[in-house]
Formats: sequence, structure tokens, C-alpha cells
Amino acid sequence: MERLPSEVIGCLLELSKQMSRVVETLDRLCGKDEVEAQGSGQPDLPPAAEKKPSITLEKVRGVLALKSRDGHTAEVRELILKFGASRLIEIDPEKYEDVLREAEVIGNA
Repeated sequence: MERLPSEVIGCLLELSKQMSRVVETLDRLCGKDEVEAQGSGQPDLPPAAEKKPSITLEKVRGVLALKSRDGHTAEVRELILKFGASRLIEIDPEKYEDVLREAEVIGNA
């Protein structure tokens, strides 16, 4: 069923009114200050957490595996030991970025 442009406009206006009522109801239920504090609805994350991508164990393992396959197994082993671990999985995930940074130079000297 095809609608006339005036019918579509009428439906959109009615939808707009209904949405306004929903917003008013949410304001009453949640408290207007709480809704305003939430802003865009995005979670409040510290700036570093928003910008810094998460480096996974799998990513570090992949990079170190490539270095090892390229003949730098001893250097990879030394790097893991440097971070106080005997195995990659024992390294603190917060140090993965540092591990990757140091792994980049392996084989480039």
C-alpha cells in the first residue's frame, strides 16, 4: 500500500511526539541529572583506555613466532627472559606493548 507524502509526514510527526514522550518518561524515571551526566551514552573510560588498542597474547605470540622462524629463536628466548618469565604466557599483559616494541628490533640490527 502506497502512502501519500502527507500521510508519511503525519506518521513522522506522530512518531516524533511519541519519542518525546519516551524521553520525558526516561527523564522522570532516571532523573534528568543522571541522563545528562551520561551524555552520548558512551561509557566513561579513561582517555588512555579509549585510544590504546588492546594487545593480545595471540598478537605477541604471532610476532615472536615470526621472529623465531626467521632464525632468531635465541633472541626471542632472551626477550621473554628479560621480562621475567620463562614462557610468554607468564609475561604481564600490561607489558605486551613493550615486548612488541623490543621484538621489532630483533633481526633488524
